[in-house]
Amino acid sequence: MAEETIFSKIIRKEIPADIVYQDELVTAFRDISPRAPTHVLIIPNKLIPTVNDVTESDEASLGRMMTVAAKIAEQEGIAEDGYRLIMNCNKHGRQEVFHIHMHLIGGQDVGPMLSI
Repeated sequence: MAEETIFSKIIRKEIPADIVYQDELVTAFRDISPRAPTHVLIIPNKLIPTVNDVTESDEASLGRMMTVAAKIAEQEGIAEDGYRLIMNCNKHGRQEVFHIHMHLIGGQDVGPMLSI
């Protein structure tokens, strides 16, 4: 069993976060250290530590993460100009919280590579 993370507490609303979307599969909230005007984290409600731990049973949650990203980009007014979606995996991928999460970043030109 994977260890619970701060994201698990955000999902259950045990700690405050600026949640912009939540349903039975995913939760999305604003990053506390944004790297751009729009910086939202989208996470599955099920604790999956890394991309390496994803199974076929997780496909619905991962697909929902993508559709929610597009919906939030539209709501934030960044869909037309563009945005970046980033997922990090393990140490060399610079993953810091071991609950998979997608960064939705936009509202400015994010350049050739933004370190997250």
